[in-house]
Amino acid sequence: MSTVVQPVSAGAVNAKLVQLISAGAVALGILLSGFVINEPAPYEIYMAGLIAVWALFGLRISRTVAPLLVLLVVFNIGGMISMTQMDDLASTPLYIAVSLFLAFTAVFFASVTEAQPGLYRVIFVSYVIAAVGTSILGVLGYFGAFPGAEIFTKYERAAGAFQDPNVFGPFLTLPGIWLLHRLMTGSVAKMPLLALPLLIIVAGIFFSFSRGAWGLFAVSAILLVTGLFLQSSNGLFRLRIVVMTIGVIALLILALLIVLQIPTVSELFTTRAQLVQDYDSARLGRFARHLLGFEMAMEHPLGIGPLAFGLIYGEDTHDIWLKALLDYGWLGFASYLILIVWTLAGGFRILFRDRPWQPYLLCAYVTLIGHIGLGTVIDTDHWRHFYLLLGLIWGAMALEARHQYALAARRPYLMK
Repeated sequence: MSTVVQPVSAGAVNAKLVQLISAGAVALGILLSGFVINEPAPYEIYMAGLIAVWALFGLRISRTVAPLLVLLVVFNIGGMISMTQMDDLASTPLYIAVSLFLAFTAVFFASVTEAQPGLYRVIFVSYVIAAVGTSILGVLGYFGAFPGAEIFTKYERAAGAFQDPNVFGPFLTLPGIWLLHRLMTGSVAKMPLLALPLLIIVAGIFFSFSRGAWGLFAVSAILLVTGLFLQSSNGLFRLRIVVMTIGVIALLILALLIVLQIPTVSELFTTRAQLVQDYDSARLGRFARHLLGFEMAMEHPLGIGPLAFGLIYGEDTHDIWLKALLDYGWLGFASYLILIVWTLAGGFRILFRDRPWQPYLLCAYVTLIGHIGLGTVIDTDHWRHFYLLLGLIWGAMALEARHQYALAARRPYLMK
């Protein structure tokens, strides 16, 4: 008996080749996001080129993703209007240009994941690789493992290939949460393969000594476990979640007790673990500046100009809502508020639907909630991974809309 081999069309081969090239291009962009020692970072340069090339060859913004683009553009228009209130623009045009570029990256990730859902896995795997790499650099730098390792630290804290440990720690949260999801839901045989990179990422978060990063990871992990528990009605699976959660917490406490035996680690941990630092509660500390800033925002509906608050008080706002009011005016604040509410509502509506991309959505969603909470004590305006989170969630929202549209189109035929 002979086997007939069906010829593969040139169109199918080209389509597969394009798919592989696009996946590789997106993966490289995500890998570069973990290395931002100098600015402009390779990530900015590469992503600007990638978005431009993709736009030339068919980047499509669907009706579901269009509101994301509109809200982010209006947000930046608020920043441009706010610039008119400044006597000296200095570097603010560049600041707004970066804000606009990051907005386009969110729209880009939403559009490409909608067009190719398989890119979700590519993005998350690449993100884990980047996170593990920069975590290793941060931990080695903290312990001075080789000459010149201090370049990967800041303020005697691990910073990896970032300029600030307070950005480095939060950057690691999403890949850590995804690995935790895989650990909780995957096969027992793969647990060691998942536990090692998770341990490295958690070490990076810990040695960043960022209170925000610690809280962000803890809150995101709690929300993830809660989501997994609510998502399933299977008693055995719920028992597994409970047992594994207890086990993970026990291991983390044990690891913490061991590492705190190192005097320098214990001393810095004791200092950083205090909920309120001196620079928070001082006369013109963070909290006092928040009050002054909100009073100022009520008097300046057009804003006072990007970065102007830091020039006046010597420190930035350290509050994304206050920053939106002062740097982007009431218009920017309104668009940002609508964007956050829309993202949370739209993501929650589809959060537990059985879809191939649902695990990625769940991880991105709980991490975004943590970032929104973190934004009340730190400025997340130019965090590259924050815009990636927006793109991942809006991409899932667009995929669900397309799925529902396809079901509606098929329904009349099924009723015949």
